[in-house]
Amino acid sequence: MTYTLHRGDALTVLKTLPDESVHAVITDPPYNSGGRTSSDRTGRTARAKYVTAGSAHDLQNFPGENRDQRSYRSWLTELLTEAYRAAVEHAVAAVFSDWRQEPTTSDALQMAGWTWSGTIPWIKPATRPRKGGFKQASEFITWGVKGTLDKDRDLYLPGHFIASQPRKDRVHITQKPVEIMRQLVRICPEDGVVLDPFTGSGSTGVAALREGRRFVGVELSDHYAAVAERRLQTEATQDDFVLAGPEA
Repeated sequence: MTYTLHRGDALTVLKTLPDESVHAVITDPPYNSGGRTSSDRTGRTARAKYVTAGSAHDLQNFPGENRDQRSYRSWLTELLTEAYRAAVEHAVAAVFSDWRQEPTTSDALQMAGWTWSGTIPWIKPATRPRKGGFKQASEFITWGVKGTLDKDRDLYLPGHFIASQPRKDRVHITQKPVEIMRQLVRICPEDGVVLDPFTGSGSTGVAALREGRRFVGVELSDHYAAVAERRLQTEATQDDFVLAGPEA
């Protein structure tokens, strides 16, 4: 299979993609969350929000975590609108969020034209208990479809996932488990194109290649674009795949 990794701003790159050229959109955008007030959300880095103080790892920060609630919804709506244009009929968009941003994510998905079809919980067993209340052990995958699902496909996927964040060889602050991503990318038809406008360390792309799908990714951070490129190239060359990227 092939991949292309664009290096740059997600919205700028999405506007260059041809109409009806991708078969699934699976992405984990910056949540712009992690605080009760606007200053809480906008005044701290991604690392400060999502990494526990005293953590042993020293993973790099990433951009895009400085939007307030209104600008986040407007920005995400515009991104998902461009993704909708680039998607074929019956394509599915699956967007990660936390509990704070799940309502806004479902709003943006619908405002962009997708038919909201559900919210899938990702349950993380290895989370800290919360004294006096319920622990926050889940993130969410809000998904929708362009038009209707392709009922001709003999496909049945789970309605929830259970997996802890990667611990061994972790390379990104918010890295998602490849075992979850491999199941998600199956919503894309075989030999179809999976688009991830926020590639990060490349987990969606690695999963797409392993499942026999083509991959188009976008990453703004030079550091994480390099990490993703190494992972994608390693995955692609393991099976003698032909490379279509990355861009210079």
